Amino acid sequence: MDDAVPETPAVAEDEPAPDPGYDPASPAPLNVPRTPTGDADVDAALDRLGDADHLATDGHVEVYEDVHRGLRDALTALDARPGPPAPPSQHGPRS
Repeated sequence: MDDAVPETPAVAEDEPAPDPGYDPASPAPLNVPRTPTGDADVDAALDRLGDADHLATDGHVEVYEDVHRGLRDALTALDARPGPPAPPSQHGPRS
């Protein structure tokens, strides 16, 4: 039987040592760029997505539902705004 202990692989000198405080399961920002749309309500809803960066995965649902609600409200508000006046009818009243 061989009592030799296997050698521990050496860390290359040009590679940084792993961060002892790093936890791959902890929340981390995705750093997905969000381009402003110019609509304050939509931009506020999209900015809210950044809140998910600091939450565990099970907290994302609440943020996504809130953003969805905000975007839906912004679209509904577009439908509620009065549009331009209808053009006058070219035909007179029917007899």
